[in-house]
Amino acid sequence: MRLALKHQIIMAPAAVLFLMTLLLCFLQFTYWDLSVKRQQAKNLKTAFIALAEADMASQRMEGIVGFLAQAQMPDAKAVKQLSFLHEHLSAAFEQLLETELLGMSDTSLLRQSVRDLNPEQGVDLDNLAEGLKLLRPNIKKLLNSLNQQRLDFGALHQEDIEALVAETTFVTIVVLGIAILLGIFLSLAFARNILSRIKILSDSAARITAGEFVPPPAPDKVRDELDGLAVSINQMTDQLIRVVAAEKLLEGAEEERRRIAMDIHDQTLAELSAVRRKIEHLREHSSCGEEAISIETDLQKAMTNLRVVMDNLHPQTLDILGLPAAIESMLDNVCEPPGTPTYHFMAGDDVAKLQLPRLTQVTVYRIIVEAVNNVLRHAHANQMEVAMSLRSNSLIVIVEDNGRGFNLTLQLPTESGGRGVHNVQERARAIGGQVRWQSSRFSSGTRFELELPLNEG
Repeated sequence: MRLALKHQIIMAPAAVLFLMTLLLCFLQFTYWDLSVKRQQAKNLKTAFIALAEADMASQRMEGIVGFLAQAQMPDAKAVKQLSFLHEHLSAAFEQLLETELLGMSDTSLLRQSVRDLNPEQGVDLDNLAEGLKLLRPNIKKLLNSLNQQRLDFGALHQEDIEALVAETTFVTIVVLGIAILLGIFLSLAFARNILSRIKILSDSAARITAGEFVPPPAPDKVRDELDGLAVSINQMTDQLIRVVAAEKLLEGAEEERRRIAMDIHDQTLAELSAVRRKIEHLREHSSCGEEAISIETDLQKAMTNLRVVMDNLHPQTLDILGLPAAIESMLDNVCEPPGTPTYHFMAGDDVAKLQLPRLTQVTVYRIIVEAVNNVLRHAHANQMEVAMSLRSNSLIVIVEDNGRGFNLTLQLPTESGGRGVHNVQERARAIGGQVRWQSSRFSSGTRFELELPLNEG
């Protein structure tokens, strides 16, 4: 299964981003473990400070109890200070218990000691002295234990940080190296595949440009964008082959028409001219003069019709005088009979100097002839304008009349006829031109326009 082109392009960065995501997850997990150990160190520090405060409070309570035992009279100030120290001791123990570092037995002992040493239950100096005597050694033992844990955990924590830094550095370097190598490998693999296929299409396009119309191999199934491009180039080449074949066929047909017209001029008309001279001689030196005149008239008509056929096959003025002169000669001939519209023909000197290929020149001529014939047959116009000009490196031909106009959709080819518009469109397309029909500048009528782009240079 071949991946789509866009998926092949993003595969390498996607793989690199995936590895980077895994690396970030690993670093997050590693530093989460470090944060847990930091919280443990903070709890040890809090517990040690709380125990130290409890030890100081118990020590001061022991001193006040000893003072009250030696005094002969009760001292209210000392009792009040004893209550304050008990509150401080109770707060320190609560802070210590929140760290959850003590066992069940130590927790029970501390809670019992807080209750026994509460002065609000009555100041019994013997009980207070006995309770402090039991409590202080336990506090000392817990202090020493927590202090040793702090020292051990601090050294272990420092070692863990160093190991963590080394581990994360190593993993980061390895993952980055793998990501870079994987990205390069995927990029080269997909790029090589894509470039090789693009080169095949480029070589095919170069061969087509060079005139070697061999379509590139089309894939059996379109799997990605390059397969679609290969199919499009294959279809375009087939169409181009058909267009070139049609152009060659049209060029051959025009050349054959030109040859036939020349043969008629050089042979048939020459022979008919010789026959006409013999008839003239016969008319002058025989008694059948009237019959000779009739035959000569019919012969002259036949020769005139034959010249029209020659001109239709291939206008000789086109080869001799050029395109504008041939158009003007054609207009003189078709607009000579009575009832035909008056015409105005305009062509600049730049058009007369224009060097067009023979096939293009003949095709433009026939398109103009078709447009003029449409005016004569269907427009019912009394005025017609034909203009040829150069505009933006294009040859512009305009045939405009003041007739009744026409509906283009009704003139499209059907089974019953209407091939004129279609023929004009096909001729223009064969030479790379475009045709348009629109309303005339006159109050009524049709404006036909041919635009033919010219090759630069």
